[in-house]
Amino acid sequence: MFNTLLKLRKNKLRNKSLKKTLAGYTLAISATLSMVPEAFSAEHNWRFVNLYSRGTAYGEVYKSFAENIEAMSGGRIAVQVMYAGEGVGQTGVLGSVKSGLMTMGAPFQPMHAGEFPPGVVEVGLPGMTDDVGELSALFHEKGWGEVLEEAYDKQNLVWLEPYIQLPVYVLTKTPINSIDDFKGMKIRAPGAYGKFLRKLGASPASLSWSEIYTSMATGVIDGSIGSNLIDHRDGNHVEVAKYMYRLPIAGAQALPIVVNKRAWNKLPADLQAIVRGASAQHAREQMTKSRLWESQAVADMEAKGMKWSPQPSKEDIQKWNTAANSLWNEYAKADKYSSRLVEILQQ
Repeated sequence: MFNTLLKLRKNKLRNKSLKKTLAGYTLAISATLSMVPEAFSAEHNWRFVNLYSRGTAYGEVYKSFAENIEAMSGGRIAVQVMYAGEGVGQTGVLGSVKSGLMTMGAPFQPMHAGEFPPGVVEVGLPGMTDDVGELSALFHEKGWGEVLEEAYDKQNLVWLEPYIQLPVYVLTKTPINSIDDFKGMKIRAPGAYGKFLRKLGASPASLSWSEIYTSMATGVIDGSIGSNLIDHRDGNHVEVAKYMYRLPIAGAQALPIVVNKRAWNKLPADLQAIVRGASAQHAREQMTKSRLWESQAVADMEAKGMKWSPQPSKEDIQKWNTAANSLWNEYAKADKYSSRLVEILQQ
């Protein structure tokens, strides 16, 4: 009798436990199923690759851009943000969007100089204006926009609203007291920036942003440009190189967002308008936040020991400007689109 009661009790407890387990599974499955329509309700699922790591200042701006597309489209477009090192290297951004591996990308044009020459002119040649109004007019009123739309179209890409970032500065491991100190230095500087520094006697190297810290720490390079001052701060570059040269290589940079043309053509007109609107909003956010972050980035780096080079002499400024201006005609010969961009610039 005792054994029978014990068995009944065990069975009752087992059944009670089973009911709890089943209830837990049912709840989990219900929760999962409730998420499925939301996760898979998008009409278009995009992958968006950018050059920054998760948690960096600019990485968050790109995340905000993706979220704006999703919100403005009412969830009809879902955007998965891919950060630095997540499947596509810095030199592969343009190609991955052209092929359709990624739907949308934010390339750094100097990394694609051989693949897409007009991009090097687009980002800004040394010696170009740092006036945001003049740059905006160059794209929207003087014809750069039309030329670049055509050039990117030939690459199977749709060119969206460009955004303007801050000046490009050189950070080095040893101080630059005179422009002659650049001679023999190995500096990470892709594209036109590298050609510019070569004219000053430096040896340029084309490395991705994620390689800068280690390369300077191990002596592979003696210095680096950043896309802007904030890049140097977010990469902790001041820990391994403490000297910032005062003259910017470029007064400002214009960078694009590009979309795979096949994916773009699948969008109805209203969604195309929404993506363009989100890119215009992203351009404003880039400029506004860049200005806010610049002074803070400088303060943060100075607190870690960053030092500015002495004020350059008049002779050094003249050499700097001469080297910059000599590049314009050189890049005009790269291809027909570069030629048209430089011609507009010279006018």
